[in-house]
Amino acid sequence: MDTIIARKTNKNKYLLIALPIILLFGYFVFTSATKKRSLTIKRAEITIKTVENDFFEDFMSFQAKAVPLNSMLVNIIEGGAVQEIFVENGDRVIKGQPLARLYNPNAELAYMQQETAIIEQINNLNKAKLDLRNQELNLAKDLIAIEHDYLDAKNLYDLNKKLFEQEILAKNEWEKTKENYRFQKERMNIIKQSVKKEKLANQIQIGQLNQSIAIMNKSLDILRANKQHFLITAPISGRLSSFEPILGKTYSQNTSIGFIDDMKGYKLIADVDEFYLDKIAEKQKGTVSFDNKTIEVQITKVIPEIKSGRFQVELDFVSSEKLDLKQGLSFGVKLNLSEKTKTKVLSKGSFYEETNGKWIFVVNGNKAERRAIKLGRENPLYYEVLGGLKADEKVITSSYKDYKQIELLDIQE
Repeated sequence: MDTIIARKTNKNKYLLIALPIILLFGYFVFTSATKKRSLTIKRAEITIKTVENDFFEDFMSFQAKAVPLNSMLVNIIEGGAVQEIFVENGDRVIKGQPLARLYNPNAELAYMQQETAIIEQINNLNKAKLDLRNQELNLAKDLIAIEHDYLDAKNLYDLNKKLFEQEILAKNEWEKTKENYRFQKERMNIIKQSVKKEKLANQIQIGQLNQSIAIMNKSLDILRANKQHFLITAPISGRLSSFEPILGKTYSQNTSIGFIDDMKGYKLIADVDEFYLDKIAEKQKGTVSFDNKTIEVQITKVIPEIKSGRFQVELDFVSSEKLDLKQGLSFGVKLNLSEKTKTKVLSKGSFYEETNGKWIFVVNGNKAERRAIKLGRENPLYYEVLGGLKADEKVITSSYKDYKQIELLDIQE
């Protein structure tokens, strides 16, 4: 009996050949997909720091400048050209001391005209007051004459009454005497009332005139005082600063040409980034270095108005020790925001700009591997490490600008 022999097809043959190729290709695809992206760098191009267990102090630092506790502007009250300068910037001056003299012929002429007009008004008011006094005097003279006529009429009345009763005086003469007496009596009473009212009215007018004259005299005093403003004097005693008038230059009214510092102490003023607005409050303490000594300062005022991303704070020196400071002297202020605490800390570096503190390259020998981390508070020197790193581990803290998509770094010497 014949044996049936199965024929091998080309299909099975091709399958046997393709299978190893497919498996090999799949292996390469898998390894490529799972292989970490790496980059070779030189050690000299990076900065390596060690994670440390240390005291973390939440503080901030900023620059502040010294300014006097109290200053007063030197203002030009009446504009004019600088004619004379008597002192120099930085000089110590006393209150009332001449600093400079201005010249303004138009203003001086206007003052003279105003002064003349005021004096003329005062003279007119005084003349009106004198007229009222003369009027009172004339009324008094008239009253005396009227009282004299009344007394004559009364005496004649008394005499003629007796004569008429004795039937010596005729009746028509007696009637004339009675009528004259009545007339003089009523006349005197009316004049007395008129004089009384006139005196009262005159007193009111004279009081008003006196009040007007007093106002005019006060205006005249002010005007004469204003004429003296062409001579600029020191409003307080102290030291001149920013005082730089120029001979011949014309300055307008209410222009400031300098300051006078009262030399009774200094304070610090600083512009601080708005990021710290919620972290800074009055009575917080800090330190500055001056003359190789650490001096304590305290925040006395926080001005929360934001200008160009910054706000202003004022600080005073806590110590009563007198410091030989000068206006504009710059200080580096270290302001404490919390107490010191023991924790893991990491030196600050440029890596944070690309990672936002979410990952970092951890160095192990000649390799550096990307690792997720968690950072907490920060100060100008350190970050607080909350997770992902152990003490004594080394990390790269320089810029990651070229490593954003890299997971493994090969470090070459």
